[in-house]
Amino acid sequence: MQRKFPALFSPIRLGNVTLKNRIISAPMTFPLLTADGCLTPEAIAFYELRAKGGAGAVTVSEVIVDGKMGKYYPIQVILDAPNAKDSLASAARAIKRHGAVPSIELSHGGKHAITDGPAFGPSDEVDEDGKKTVKAMTKRDISRLLDKYAFAAAMCRDAGFQMLLIHAGHGWLLQQFLSPSSNKRIDEYGGSLENRARLALEVIERVRSVVGPDFPLEVRLSAEEYLDDGYTLEDTIEFCKLLDGKVELIQVSTGAHRGSFDRTHPSMFKPRGMNVPYAAEVKKHVQTPVATIGALNEPSMMDEIIASGKADVVEMARALLADPYLPKKAYTNKDGEIVRCYRCFTCMAERLTTGLRICALNPVIGSEYELSFAQPATTPKKVLIAGGGPGGMQAAVTAAERGHAVVLCEKTDALGGALKSEQGVPFKSDLYGFIASKTRQLERAGVEIRLSTEVTPVLAEEIAPDVILVAGGAEPVVPPIPGIDSEKVISGNDLYQQRDKVGQKVIVLGGGLVGCETAVHLANEGRNVLIIEMADTLCPDANPRHRPLLLAELEKSVKARTELRGARVDKHGLVCVDTDGNELSFRADTIVLAVGQRARTDVLDTLRDSAPEVYALGDCVRPAQVTQAIFRGFFAALDI
Repeated sequence: MQRKFPALFSPIRLGNVTLKNRIISAPMTFPLLTADGCLTPEAIAFYELRAKGGAGAVTVSEVIVDGKMGKYYPIQVILDAPNAKDSLASAARAIKRHGAVPSIELSHGGKHAITDGPAFGPSDEVDEDGKKTVKAMTKRDISRLLDKYAFAAAMCRDAGFQMLLIHAGHGWLLQQFLSPSSNKRIDEYGGSLENRARLALEVIERVRSVVGPDFPLEVRLSAEEYLDDGYTLEDTIEFCKLLDGKVELIQVSTGAHRGSFDRTHPSMFKPRGMNVPYAAEVKKHVQTPVATIGALNEPSMMDEIIASGKADVVEMARALLADPYLPKKAYTNKDGEIVRCYRCFTCMAERLTTGLRICALNPVIGSEYELSFAQPATTPKKVLIAGGGPGGMQAAVTAAERGHAVVLCEKTDALGGALKSEQGVPFKSDLYGFIASKTRQLERAGVEIRLSTEVTPVLAEEIAPDVILVAGGAEPVVPPIPGIDSEKVISGNDLYQQRDKVGQKVIVLGGGLVGCETAVHLANEGRNVLIIEMADTLCPDANPRHRPLLLAELEKSVKARTELRGARVDKHGLVCVDTDGNELSFRADTIVLAVGQRARTDVLDTLRDSAPEVYALGDCVRPAQVTQAIFRGFFAALDI
């Protein structure tokens, strides 16, 4: 068989282990832990899924070496917890049984830790009231820290982990010592780069003394801090020279604890592979293998990174949430079926709101353990799905994979539903690609697809399904104002079909998530864009991780006026009314409507008695984002 990505799937030896490919599942925390900081069966299943998916190594994330002084989330895996070793052994075993190398990340929050009193750090820090918030570590504190790392390394090795990742980036303790921004010491741990690197090197030396000379150690570091008084890439290169030969892998990430989130985790507005040049530059100066990370999603890109020598290993986190089987699909030349992460930050935003870990495009994430007990259908049924949007497509794939005979009908000539509107939007290309990926999965699962076919009671009687899942979607809200039927008015849903009608001066009526992303896209094409929003704020429906980045994009090139209501469309543009009743006129060549969606409940009403079981899902229940449609489609299919 001719592999499409031979470099990506070539083995690499690190110390005394061999990774079967160049893909490492990067550290991702899973929040369902015991109260004392041990892995639960749910957490173990989360990591095991990435091993099942074909990654060469899977890293258990952000494991804290000092439970009292090192935690930076309220609940984290704590290595000095009473039962830590038992749960670690279960995780290592679960990862190994699928042919992946189990790795574990050792970390310490330093000055960002959650503590009862002042946190540990390289130097004293006080708040604006003069209260000490960070206590400079004494040499005795440092000695105890080294003992903690040694104890942690020994426990992880004895639990069955075959690789250790020492976290020296992203603003945590070891980076705090490396950074002149936070390290103001005048002893042997401060001042010169060699002194600021001393603690990290001592940690590595101490860990090495415990695990032995051939046990693979990986160091994660940030190439740049993006702080005015922080270190630079040149400093990082010198630090890597000090690491050279002391570890088996150098992972080059980027960013500090605050102010660089969209560089450490590149957003949809950033190019993929934007951090690869950092790894490539480091690789020029060291003999140690180098790993790169940051919004890597595409097997062809990752294969080129390895083949060209920019890095020796690629690491992915979010991409393996969207599709844990990305490595296996790429290995077997089925890359067309990969569901690609579109960097919406739902996975991270959910941690801020509910505390859970989910993925917008993968309803399995967060439910890995319970779904491992799901059984195929005991009585296969004939399932008719009305609507080929994301919810309907997901329901069809899931139902077919469980053994049901599925017919998917879409009244238009193409699958995708609301996702079709993302066509031609560069920063949403991966979301638009969901249509093609799911279509291939539908075909593989044996789903009968009927396009240009509306499900009616007559058709339902002809097919005679046992179950109908209604995924009729939603339709755009059209405000009842004079002139709304003007040729210069375009629905945001139809924008992709009417690009040639969009003029230079554009008003987007509606400042929610859809309207704001539409405005950014049109502005990026060089148009003058104004958002008109009735509320007093923009994109409140965006998640808390994506919203600040979207607002930053708007500030670059889009104007916005809030607390204005569209009153009428005239030959010049849009006339609005403010909260005091005053009229304001805005000129526009084109007005794009993005004021919301209305559920297509009529489809459900028509089909309600057309099969023994009829259920609704997606936007025809309540207009929402793609996450809710996919989740409802998946679990509705499981209920059959």
